[in-house]
Amino acid sequence: MSVEILDGKTVQSFVEDEDAFNSSVDGRFAALDTNHDGLLSYSEMAQELMSLRVLEKHFGVDESAMSHGELVELYRGLFARFDRDGNGTVELEEFRAEMKEVMLAVANGLGFLPVQMVVEEGSFLKVAVDRELGKAA
Repeated sequence: MSVEILDGKTVQSFVEDEDAFNSSVDGRFAALDTNHDGLLSYSEMAQELMSLRVLEKHFGVDESAMSHGELVELYRGLFARFDRDGNGTVELEEFRAEMKEVMLAVANGLGFLPVQMVVEEGSFLKVAVDRELGKAA
């Protein structure tokens, strides 16, 4: 983890750089695709989401206070956002499209005043900051 200064323009610029954004998203997709079939199953995505404690870290949800059924329902809801055609798997294009929406929402939420925040190495936000720093150099 590192402390970085970023704003919505940094994130938006990263998303609009189709080559850089798709390269980063495609790498994450490949890492999640543990059986290498070119598709993400619910179990592949849920395992990653659970290991990253996404609900707790990003949505303030205390997973320990929830029943197993409630957690499954929440994770299935997140999966459904990615599985846009509802066929039970997430294709690369669906993953790209949803990650683009997520990152643009992050950019919108950050606004255009710089903020200081802790970002994880390898995260899309860290890649966006590094890309911006590389352009300035």
